[in-house]
Amino acid sequence: MTTSSPQTNPVTTEIIRNAFNAIAEDMNASLIRSAFTPIIYEGKDCAVGLLDENGDVLGQSLGLPLFLGNLSLCVQIVAEMKGWDYYEEGDVVLLNDSYIAGTHLNDITVIMPIFWEGKRIGFATSRAHWLDVGAKDAGSPTDASEIYQEGMRWPPTKVYRRGEAQEDILNFMRANSRFGDALIGDLHAQIASGRTGEKRMRGLIERFGYDTVKVARDDIFAQSSKLERQAIAAIPDGEYSAVGALDNDGISDDPVPVQLTVRIAGETMEMDLTGSSPQTVGGVNCGFTQTVSALRVAFKLLVNPERPVDGGTFRALHVIAPEGSIFRAQEPAACSWYFSSLGMLIDMVVRALAPAMPERAAAAHYGDSMVTIFSGNDARNEDAFFVAVEANCGGWGAWDGEDGQDCLINNVNGSFRDYPIEVFEHRYPMRIAKYGIRENSGGQGEFRGGNGSYRDYHIDGDTNLSLWFERSLTRPWGLSGGKAGLGPKVEIISPDGSVRDDLLKASAIALKAGSIVRVATGGGGGFGDPARRSVERSEKDRANGLISEESVAA
Repeated sequence: MTTSSPQTNPVTTEIIRNAFNAIAEDMNASLIRSAFTPIIYEGKDCAVGLLDENGDVLGQSLGLPLFLGNLSLCVQIVAEMKGWDYYEEGDVVLLNDSYIAGTHLNDITVIMPIFWEGKRIGFATSRAHWLDVGAKDAGSPTDASEIYQEGMRWPPTKVYRRGEAQEDILNFMRANSRFGDALIGDLHAQIASGRTGEKRMRGLIERFGYDTVKVARDDIFAQSSKLERQAIAAIPDGEYSAVGALDNDGISDDPVPVQLTVRIAGETMEMDLTGSSPQTVGGVNCGFTQTVSALRVAFKLLVNPERPVDGGTFRALHVIAPEGSIFRAQEPAACSWYFSSLGMLIDMVVRALAPAMPERAAAAHYGDSMVTIFSGNDARNEDAFFVAVEANCGGWGAWDGEDGQDCLINNVNGSFRDYPIEVFEHRYPMRIAKYGIRENSGGQGEFRGGNGSYRDYHIDGDTNLSLWFERSLTRPWGLSGGKAGLGPKVEIISPDGSVRDDLLKASAIALKAGSIVRVATGGGGGFGDPARRSVERSEKDRANGLISEESVAA
């Protein structure tokens, strides 16, 4: 523990630390309740961060871990580009450039500086997925070969300047989306989130005083940094590695190799991606900031995971990614499906460090967002155009002492949720006839990998379907003798009964009314020798419909 300062004490510091996170939770609630599109208010494809005047994290809410890891980096990069004076009171700065923010163009970062008595004291930030930003295909293209096909790309742009809306910019944005009014609505939901953070932060300072809050902040950061370095120092020094490969980049059939080396030296950790694929034609590339964010997620899984993230976190972590690789892509690389390699990368960090941290290591999870995109015209609503984007849950890996979890969202998405069936069927012209746990999909082991899920979509009108399913090549691996989980599977059943089951990635396939799309996600890897699994666990699994008499997961 750090020594108390003259201006604060451990009790006050702890109250302020929790207040930072409570402010972030209020911001997140404001965003979700104000959003126009279901991918935010139902799926919760968003995250918020409360930052200090230097862009370091004060508090974060529940949200997408992959977003939370780099909101601070975005604020700091913009300051490096334009200077800290660029941020003026009343500004709303919007950013989605993949080579700055790291993600795809649908993920919109909003930065709002917070001022108190004329002094910049922090930032209220958020990121949310906007349904359509004008890409060549509705939602997000699965076969883009350059970023210009993926939608509108914004460098740091002030959509409000000193409190005044920049109507020409807002009108331009509205005109270049298939859902322009909803786009502007979601922007204002993010602005409402920022205003909530601003109000709550000012209230905190008025209660405790700026100097006390600042000193408490410094104590919090110092404590997190110290605890983290102690946790790293407990890992044996050395070099640890793991390799994997994506199925393909969505354009060619060639696997995309991913290589990781983790180096532990005293109180520091280095993660090196040298040897990974050069940037690809297809959209599995990402900007470096998002690579850093993913590796921060992996780091936090293993190193001092009990403590929330703040500005003292990650100071002992260093990341290397070769320029021009999929993890440090350069213009004009496509980035729509940037998260596929990152989900695998998080699992690979755990795999690499498993020999050094066996008590914390788990087998691989199903690994990808497993996205379906339906689009078309809804005859129930005067043929209004619709886009339904949905991620699917799957199985997580087992660990020493417990089975993996069934049907959870993947590790990059955190609190993201699939849509309730009632919401989906109400909004879109299709029915979900079946939804359940995919039997036998988890890898065998003394502790079984979690099972994936399945869904049957019955199409009520002519519809286009795009798919992005991954991890059939590098299946979710087991540890300590555990077996791999099954990979994903998609079947398209035409009205005439013919079946197509050779697609995991597809772009705008035309489906006739009466078609059925059956998707199944993978399971997690098992842990330990399957021969050592207890009879009681196996019998319970069979009774609950999780495995059959003849388990098929290899």
